[in-house]
Amino acid sequence: MARGGRVRSAERERWARRAQMSPLGRRLARWLPALLILVGIVFDVVTPDRYTASPFFSAAPLVAAPLYSLRNTALCALAALFGELWSALVNDTQDANLSATEVSTVFVVALLALGINRVVRLSDARLASVRDVSEAAQRAVLPTPPERIGGLAVAARYVGAQADARIGGDLYAVQETPHGVRLIVGDVRGKGLEAVEAAVIVIGAFREAAEQEATLEAVAGRLERALQREGRRREGLDQYEGFTTAVLAEIPSGERAVLRVLNRGHPPPLLLNPDGGLRTLVPAVHALPLGMSEVAGWPDRADELFFPAGSVLLLFTDGLTEARNRAGEFYDPVARLRGRVFPGPDQLLDTLVAEVAVHTGGAGADDMALLAVQRPLGE
Repeated sequence: MARGGRVRSAERERWARRAQMSPLGRRLARWLPALLILVGIVFDVVTPDRYTASPFFSAAPLVAAPLYSLRNTALCALAALFGELWSALVNDTQDANLSATEVSTVFVVALLALGINRVVRLSDARLASVRDVSEAAQRAVLPTPPERIGGLAVAARYVGAQADARIGGDLYAVQETPHGVRLIVGDVRGKGLEAVEAAVIVIGAFREAAEQEATLEAVAGRLERALQREGRRREGLDQYEGFTTAVLAEIPSGERAVLRVLNRGHPPPLLLNPDGGLRTLVPAVHALPLGMSEVAGWPDRADELFFPAGSVLLLFTDGLTEARNRAGEFYDPVARLRGRVFPGPDQLLDTLVAEVAVHTGGAGADDMALLAVQRPLGE
C-alpha cells in the first residue's frame, strides 16, 4: 500500500475509534489536551512559585498521542513545551536547576508522545489493511445481487463487525431457477478463514441444488450432505461441532403470491406488508442447524405462506437481533419496523444499517448479513 493510502487508512481507523466513544467522550478527547495546557498556565499563575505546573504540560501531549494526528500531536507538544518555558521564565525566583529539569521532562515526554503517535498510526494502518483485505474477500464470497431478479426487487447488505477485523461466516445468495426465485441467508459457526471456507461451500452447494432440486426440502438435504462432507474432511473439533444456521426461501415462478420458507435453526425472517403490518415467520416445526444430522435426524418441511403484492421479505443473521447498545439492550427489528412503510428493499436495508449503527454507537460485535426481496405492486 502506498504511503498516502496508509495515511488515509490510519485516519479511518482513528475516526472509527472516536466514533465508538460516547458524545461526551468524543468532546473530551478533542479538547482535553488543550484544557490540560490551559489548566497548567492558570495553575502556574495562581499558585506560589514553589508549585510546578509541569505535570499538566507533560500530560497534554501524552493524551493527544493516541487520539490526534501526527501534526496535531506535534502542535500540542510544542504548546506544552512553550507553556513550560513560559512558566520557567515567569517564575525567575525558582531554582535554575529545577526549572531546567522540568523543561527537560516536558521535552522528553513530548518526544515520547510523538513516538507513541507513530506507533499508534502504524498499528491503525495495519488494522485498516487487514479490514480492507477482509472486506475484499467478503465481497468476493458475497457479490452484490442484481436489483431485480425474476421480476422481484432485491437488495442485500453485509456489515462487518467493528470489534475486530476477522472475516465472518455470514452468507446470503439469491438465484432465479426453473422452480422460481430461491434465497438463502445463513451463519456459519465461528470466524476466520475456516468460516469463510464453509460459507463458500454452502453457497456453492446452494447454487447448484437450487437449479436442480424440485423442492426446498431437497435443497436443504444437499446442503446438509455438503457440510457433512466438509466436516469429515476437516480435522479436530470442527469435524464434530461445525454447523450453519440457515433460512431457505422460494417464490415459485407461476405462483407469485406464494412464499415457501424452510428454517434450520436461524432467526425467523420478517414479512413487511405495504400497509405497515409485520409478521414474524416462525417455523411450524423447529429444526437444528445444517450440519448436525449426526445429532438428530428428521424430515425437513417448508412452511407455505401468502406473499402479498408490495410486501417485503426480510432475511437476516443474528448480527441484527444481537446488536447491543451501551446499556446492553438488543436491537429489536420487530418493534422498530412495525407500522413503517418503505418504498423498496434498498431503503429498508439502508434504514436498518443506519439504525443499528446508532444503536451500537458504531461498535457492533458481530457481522450482519441482510437480504430483502419485494414483490411488486400490481401483480
